[in-house]
Amino acid sequence: MNDFKRHNFKKLKIWQMSMELTKLVFDLTSKFPNEEKFGLVSQMNRCSVSMSSNIAEGSSRTNKSFSHFLDIALGSSF
Repeated sequence: MNDFKRHNFKKLKIWQMSMELTKLVFDLTSKFPNEEKFGLVSQMNRCSVSMSSNIAEGSSRTNKSFSHFLDIALGSSF
């Protein structure tokens, strides 16, 4: 339990940036054709939400686990 430090994810610059990116992705995908609604649009929206969600979830874990959740969030960005 020595390496446990709860991070306030709302103050983390990376979380703030992921929220901005999520808004941009949703704004962009809203302009995509309707036939992409359940394909590319859905995938892009879910990936963008996944980034901030993983950062927030990992923030209440140990530093090692938090690092793992940051890696997952990075993977979602690709």
